[in-house]
Amino acid sequence: MTDAIKIDGLAEFTRNLKKLDSDLPKALRMAFNAAAEVVVTDARQGIPTKSGKAKASVNARSTASASRVVGGSKRVPYYPWLDFGGRVGKGRSVSRPFIKHGRYIYNAYFDNQARYAELVEQALLDVARQAGIEVD
Repeated sequence: MTDAIKIDGLAEFTRNLKKLDSDLPKALRMAFNAAAEVVVTDARQGIPTKSGKAKASVNARSTASASRVVGGSKRVPYYPWLDFGGRVGKGRSVSRPFIKHGRYIYNAYFDNQARYAELVEQALLDVARQAGIEVD
């Protein structure tokens, strides 16, 4: 469905960072979050606003080995319907055309994929420099 950005050797890189300094994987996670903010900002621009909860529920989440953008929460259980469409309500009476790739998050990712990859690459280099590793 999507062309995820895969980084060969990331797990090994993260393990070695942890051996050097236990705080470096956290710095990597924070850098991934910062890179994902490009997608979050673009996705939020297109989301319709009634209360603002749906727009606010789009956030970046990361681990030291993965970065993602999510929408919806317990307070915003309708977000998937808003983004992808479908039928909801009593007797499935409320309809929104279904779009496989969604309206907001995936479109923002596809539009910003090159910039996101560039920011992730820069984040990896910055964390390596913080670890004292020489990089070109």
